[in-house]
Amino acid sequence: MSIFISYIVLGLSLSAPMGPINAAQLDKGIRFGFFHAWLIGLGGMVADGVFMLLIYFGVAQFIDTPVIKLFLWIFGFFVLTYTGIESIQKSGSLEATSQQSQSETKGKAFRTGFFMAISNPLSILFWLGIYGSILAQTSSSYQSGQILLYSLGIFLGITLWDVTMAGVATGARKLVSPGILRVISIVSGIVLMGFGIYFGVQACRLIFG
Repeated sequence: MSIFISYIVLGLSLSAPMGPINAAQLDKGIRFGFFHAWLIGLGGMVADGVFMLLIYFGVAQFIDTPVIKLFLWIFGFFVLTYTGIESIQKSGSLEATSQQSQSETKGKAFRTGFFMAISNPLSILFWLGIYGSILAQTSSSYQSGQILLYSLGIFLGITLWDVTMAGVATGARKLVSPGILRVISIVSGIVLMGFGIYFGVQACRLIFG
């Protein structure tokens, strides 16, 4: 049981560093509430699950080829830059009106999280390094059922962080003044654009390097 808990903690620690998904969750939670923020994280979790399955079945190396990486860098650049610009543009209208909530569907929030995560080559390399090494370590000591259980522990940790971030964003929405919320939304947008520009630079390096 203690080993399973350690993998839950690992999942939490993998999700905690500030990245595109956390920034987007903060922005959506402030503007639209808990469920939109949670669905951003859920979309990212589904993408993480896809990466874990690809690594588990040994096909992730295909995604690490230069052509596929180039496509992902470019796709990630557009997704993150667009989302960041949208966050900044809409930072002045943070009031939770029903009309605003309708303009941002829950399905769009989920798709945004999924595409942000699935188009991130850093996530692929990250999961190759982390989850790949976990598989290498546990496959020699444990049966496939135990490996699946520990993988679920990682996923549970990610889920807990997802719910926590959605709750934090929603709490900020209720407790913090509109001016500070606008600043947070703008900063979140800048962070997303920063990641997008980084992806664009990496794409250029692959093309011209």
